[in-house]
Amino acid sequence: MDSLRKFVCPEFVFGSGAVSLAGRYADLLGGSRVLLVTDPGIRESGWASAVQDSLEERGLNYEIFDHISPNPRDFQVTEGAEFYQEKNCDVIVAVGGGSVLDAAKGIGIVVSNGGDILDYEGVDAIPDPIPPLACIPTTCGSSADVSQFAIINDTKGKRKIAIISKAVVPDIALVDPDTLETMDDELMAAVSLDTLTHSIEAYVSMAHSFITDRHALGAISLLGEHFIPALMHRDNREYQAAMMQASLEAGLAFSNASLGLVHAMAHILGGLKDFPHGICNGLLLQNVCDFNYDACPERYDMIATCLGGDPGGGREALLKAIGNLVEASGIREDPSRFALSQGECRTLAELSLKDACIVTNPKEPDVKEIASLYEKTFRV
Repeated sequence: MDSLRKFVCPEFVFGSGAVSLAGRYADLLGGSRVLLVTDPGIRESGWASAVQDSLEERGLNYEIFDHISPNPRDFQVTEGAEFYQEKNCDVIVAVGGGSVLDAAKGIGIVVSNGGDILDYEGVDAIPDPIPPLACIPTTCGSSADVSQFAIINDTKGKRKIAIISKAVVPDIALVDPDTLETMDDELMAAVSLDTLTHSIEAYVSMAHSFITDRHALGAISLLGEHFIPALMHRDNREYQAAMMQASLEAGLAFSNASLGLVHAMAHILGGLKDFPHGICNGLLLQNVCDFNYDACPERYDMIATCLGGDPGGGREALLKAIGNLVEASGIREDPSRFALSQGECRTLAELSLKDACIVTNPKEPDVKEIASLYEKTFRV
């Protein structure tokens, strides 16, 4: 606690009915013509309509941009920025999962700074502030609504880029647990694994602090208690609210402590193969934690305890506790879906070393070690 620490987060409102505040906050942000960023699935679920109603109640004009796919593409960001400028918008409201929120951040970057979204890869590479941004998450995974991160798919390079900057921290996050009701079971499992990975990697990050530790352990404890019940009882609002709170706390932690090798590997794998991000994280998590364990065993032991593992069980307790959650998610039921060749593992490893998240991993890996982790996880 002797060293200087910085902690960045947006204003946020948490609780049932937070979605209905979209119009009020768009108005407070000075909006006269709102760009509402969403996707077809969220429009079908009714959450985009709920935001539209809120904007209309406040007398705000809006334009809808919903050309966003999972793992948002660079060209979709370009299209969204052009649409924003064509329609003379002045505020962005995003409602959706991490892909929508990341795309909205990317649109804001290009609107204010020009060029291509890929120009802003890395840390603190955004010179000018983005337009006012309100984010409404509809999943309990990405935490893009409170983070300094935006992840965009480089379609030509077949990789994901990480943009890390306080410039993309939203002005307001409206975090409503009710939005989880419309997620299907597979998505719920994937985003829950993403939250688990966020909280674990933030806690063992080389850039952790006493502030991020509190939020990371808070999220891990919530997951230890509610992860499996929330998957089994999707209609239980208490469990869903706990998972949304875990996502929020994990986001506050990793946004300020950054992440590690799991995310570095998952970003590259997701970009090359277009696999779901949360599932990539979930499949990699055990093996990477096993690799990292000796670098900070006391921290990993605390994680195991918070997840309900044997307090004195060491590495074995950690891997068992994580494995129980991964198995409960059901993502391992069809491992052939994620099979990789030996050559692909080597290529992925080389690219992973260039990902910004690897800098704060507690143990410095080499290409051979990363390739071995890919092979251990995905060779079938």
